[in-house]
Amino acid sequence: MKQKTVIKVSMPCDRSRSKALTLAARADGVISVEITGGDKDKLEVVGDGVDTVCLVSCLRRKLGHADILQVEEVKPDDPTNKESPDGPTPPPEPVPPPPHPDYTYTDCCCCCHHHHPPPPMVICEEPSNCAVM
Repeated sequence: MKQKTVIKVSMPCDRSRSKALTLAARADGVISVEITGGDKDKLEVVGDGVDTVCLVSCLRRKLGHADILQVEEVKPDDPTNKESPDGPTPPPEPVPPPPHPDYTYTDCCCCCHHHHPPPPMVICEEPSNCAVM
């Protein structure tokens, strides 16, 4: 089910807006993300199967205050009512997020549970007086 979610996010500067767009775009199932509102404080996310609670939780963790304002189903346009000269246009396909080199992502959204690779182990073959090893 394709849905549109409007989230009010604390985004006082361009850097935080960019970060919010990046976090939302990397979430599973997101088709499009847009900043709306007079104060540019609302994030409009359209997608199929987006976990809104996980996305808002991630935005709160990374940016601060975030609230879900609206979640509604996006109804497909009826192609018989709208006639374009080129014919009906196919819906946009979701673009998978680019892989991040340092993290592996779980099934949730990309930012909720990232795991760092284990640190390399150093094994010393010489006898030592070190009590830690």
